[in-house]
Amino acid sequence: MDQAKGSSRKGATMWNIFLRTGKHLLIVAVCAFSCAITGCVESHFNLASESRLPRSMTLPPRLTRADVSCELLFYTIPRGPDAKFVLTNRKGEKLASVKGKVREFSHWEKYYHIVTENGMTETISLKPKLEHENIELFFYVVDDPDVRKEVLEGGLPDPDRPK
Repeated sequence: MDQAKGSSRKGATMWNIFLRTGKHLLIVAVCAFSCAITGCVESHFNLASESRLPRSMTLPPRLTRADVSCELLFYTIPRGPDAKFVLTNRKGEKLASVKGKVREFSHWEKYYHIVTENGMTETISLKPKLEHENIELFFYVVDDPDVRKEVLEGGLPDPDRPK
């Protein structure tokens, strides 16, 4: 009889331990699942002050380009990379955000991102820039029609490739 009570008590204790850890496992599983659905920010870049805004971002009335900043966030998600442009004012208040799909293109020493948001395609270039005695990567919207055409058509000419 003692053996039956002991195994019953042991089973109840095991069940209580499972219930306690089960709650924690559920929380961890929900967090992991939500990251898998929404994605995680892989990297972010600020728009260089000398670059124009992406076409999908419009300036609010009475603001100039110098009054706003734009950030590009790259997300890593299961179905491929995504991007998000976020427009903020000088106080850091979010004015607008636009999500887009990304295709990456790298060639030789050049690296471009092709971002399509709201049906508009932008070619983005990442470049280092000395800012406050630190080298930081900024993004630029590429306006050169020849570069845009070559990138969008699938490649820049490779100087090492035989013709």
